[in-house]
Amino acid sequence: MSKTLRIGILAGESSGDILGAGLMQALKSQHSDISFEGIGGPLMEGQGLQSMVPMERLSVMGLIEPLKRLPELLKIRKTLIKYFLNHQPDVFIGIDSPDFNLNIERQLKQAGITTVHYVSPSVWAWRSKRIHKIARSVDLMLTLFPFEEPFYKEHKVAVCCVGHPLADLIPLEVDKVSAISDLGLNQVGPILALLPGSRGGEVGRLAPAFLECASLCLQHWPQLQIVIPCANAARKVQIEALLNEKFPTLKVTLIDGRSREVMAAAGALLIASGTATLEALLLKKPMLVCYKMSAVSYALISRMLKVPYFSLPNLLAGKKLVEERVQKEVNAPALFHSLQKLLEDKNKQEQLNLEYLQIHQSLRKNANARAAEAVLSLITHEK
Repeated sequence: MSKTLRIGILAGESSGDILGAGLMQALKSQHSDISFEGIGGPLMEGQGLQSMVPMERLSVMGLIEPLKRLPELLKIRKTLIKYFLNHQPDVFIGIDSPDFNLNIERQLKQAGITTVHYVSPSVWAWRSKRIHKIARSVDLMLTLFPFEEPFYKEHKVAVCCVGHPLADLIPLEVDKVSAISDLGLNQVGPILALLPGSRGGEVGRLAPAFLECASLCLQHWPQLQIVIPCANAARKVQIEALLNEKFPTLKVTLIDGRSREVMAAAGALLIASGTATLEALLLKKPMLVCYKMSAVSYALISRMLKVPYFSLPNLLAGKKLVEERVQKEVNAPALFHSLQKLLEDKNKQEQLNLEYLQIHQSLRKNANARAAEAVLSLITHEK
């Protein structure tokens, strides 16, 4: 292909910005003349995207906040659909944010525009009937995880598992000693990292139990170092306020960002469910995964779940690889008891490491290049 390619691409949050930038870079390396239009963050803009709207206008989470912002979100979506219908790209790629992107993809596909969705919604876990909307909306689904592929094949939706870019980025063996040194931590005492999440509500629900558990851990292991990587300045202020109010004597090291380095340095993790658990797996870390939401939200979602696990390590393993604690189970005594078993069973840690390694290797597929190849192949085939 030698002609100029016009690609519409849209990411609604920072994780999508990372994936989008990697895909854009790989596309440019495989095709010399490409222009990108749509919405993305600073990383995608760095690869040449002309972002039509600041990405943060789309970054809304939960059940309530999107409703408050609905008029603005609908206006943005309508503007994007009109633009791409009038200036038809060779392909439109929606990255994650399915509630926003799939509607755009459906309308563009109906107009004859080739569409790709990158990152599968959790249709295999809940709201499985969404597969019919996906089938009407996309010409190709790019998935990150191998266990997602069969569901799409079963429903006759074209799919390609590209693996996960983090699996390509993170080495198979992690240098724990260097990570400890780079963070300025003590090489002597064991390290427990607390990762209560990146959003205010999430931290508010998990951090109190995490810190109370840390207090119990220090009573049991006096040499233990407690380290918390703060996702951003707002989360740091939130955690500092909680420490001052309820745990004024607790010895905790707060670090700005650098969550991957903190995880690499740690001997074990107490962690919120989410993408960070994938990083923890790739870093080969023993972990206790927690999930807590409002009682109303949990009551609604738990009834719709079709899988026995909620953490990525267990979903990827297809079995209970790591301990999970949900809702009322997220309490200090229960967390401490689980961490005690986790830290003191060396045989379990060795077996865990082997299983982590197998999963890591299965996800190492050169994801950015593989995704770019799939997109370019689809364009060639469609044209």
